Amino acid sequence: MPKYIFVTGGVVSSLGKGIASASIGALLQSRGYKVRIRKLDPYLNIDPGTMSPHQHGEVFVTEDGAETDLDLGHYERFLGIHPHKTDSISGGKIYFNVLTKERRGDYLGATVQSIPHITDEIKEFISSDITDEDFIICEIGGTVGDIEGLIFLEAIRQFANDIGRENALFIHLTLLPYIKTAGELKTKPSQHSVKTLLEAGIQADILMCRSSMPMSDSERKKLALFCNLVPEDVIVALDLDNIYKIPLSYHKEGLDVRVLEHFGMLSSSREPDLSRWEEIVEVMEHWEREVTIGIVGKYCGLQDAYKSLNEALFHAGLANRCKVKLKWIESERLEGKTSSTVEEILSNLDGILVPGGFGYRGVEGKIIAARYAREHKIPYLGICLGMQVAAIEIVRDILGIQDANSTEFVKECTPLIALMHEWDQGGLKQKRHEGSDKGGTLRLGSYPCILTKGTLAWNIYSQDKIYERHRHRYEMDINYEQELAKKGVLISGKSPDGVLPEIIEVKDHPFFIGVQFHPEFKSQPFSAHPLFRAFIKASIG
Repeated sequence: MPKYIFVTGGVVSSLGKGIASASIGALLQSRGYKVRIRKLDPYLNIDPGTMSPHQHGEVFVTEDGAETDLDLGHYERFLGIHPHKTDSISGGKIYFNVLTKERRGDYLGATVQSIPHITDEIKEFISSDITDEDFIICEIGGTVGDIEGLIFLEAIRQFANDIGRENALFIHLTLLPYIKTAGELKTKPSQHSVKTLLEAGIQADILMCRSSMPMSDSERKKLALFCNLVPEDVIVALDLDNIYKIPLSYHKEGLDVRVLEHFGMLSSSREPDLSRWEEIVEVMEHWEREVTIGIVGKYCGLQDAYKSLNEALFHAGLANRCKVKLKWIESERLEGKTSSTVEEILSNLDGILVPGGFGYRGVEGKIIAARYAREHKIPYLGICLGMQVAAIEIVRDILGIQDANSTEFVKECTPLIALMHEWDQGGLKQKRHEGSDKGGTLRLGSYPCILTKGTLAWNIYSQDKIYERHRHRYEMDINYEQELAKKGVLISGKSPDGVLPEIIEVKDHPFFIGVQFHPEFKSQPFSAHPLFRAFIKASIG
């Protein structure tokens, strides 16, 4: 039987449970164990696909096409494993499943209740689709005390009893606020959080305390006393300047030792190999050069909206031993501005990246950024909508079709970008129309792309066929291919049937490429995505 680790959070949200879970998994993985991580989000949305990035951060897309919480991106980057649809669930999906079963008559006329039906559904998710994993880490979203999360706490309490407490471990992540005027860390919020968890029937086995400074022995002993723990099970989770230093910090605190001791596995465990994490730190402390990349987006007020993008650029910096500085530019700032003002905003950039997005707000600003990069020979990478706006700009300026646009934004236009009505997915025909539901109806997950030899795209990937993850419902019209090619603009990547443009690039430019897919989802710190690696290399110049 695998060992189960449940990670909960208290005091405040956004403490970093996802990175903590991923780091715990990385430490266990460094000792040779096979690890699986899952996310249980109590919110009532079916999935985060229709949630605003301003509220929830980015939507991470798995290889098999699930729209998930951004924490699954941390899991994949830290552990190098692909999460599945079966590794993410929400409260909405749990209730939906139960009510669907009730309508089918699966409960044989029983009164459907939170206990046992909802809790049983959660427990079924926790234990489903398990193969030969040694550890299953389950992160519970939200904060202890949230109404939506109470049923999830009850479910994991039951689950631990079902499998035996010797096979389950509860880790609780809290905050130690520093009161500057008093000159001390305060432990009371953590005490109350552990008490709230205990009221749900769960005794924390390990307490992790997020802190801006080291914890004193007296503070550690005080927390242990009031939280029913030994001091060794009170771990400080220090604020660090980079998330990839966290596994090393947790190891120094002895977290992996305490986890293995809880399960009685320390004596049989091998010593951890943390060399690849140490190599990352070594590169970060000895950057050889620096570049500034302008990200022209529409969700710049919340960096979690572009979490995977940020990390992919950092990974590419590691691969090039180059520090990547990001300059966030709200695309609306460029709209209606004079050329001199645009020059002022976009000058002094080594590269320009336009990411994905939905809706018309800020689109014309992204088009301006694409034109500036093309005309001024600045390396450009357009992702999803970033490819589409580049295509719109090129068709308007080079082909002279001034009303070229996307029907997502303007219905009466020359539709260079239009809604996909059908496409093939794993041999099955997917169909959509204007009235289709918004949630779960995009082209999602990994699809193949055929590259043209001799192009920039082929040189970057060095192979004829690639697989990349998608999240979109509008596509570029392939019928402009020949006209664009005459002007030095190539469609260098297509779907296997040759119908859907996947990559465009501009010849006689240092680096100008747009992709319909989201390469950032596949980038990892130990293996930077080739597109980002090439983009940063070109930006170094």
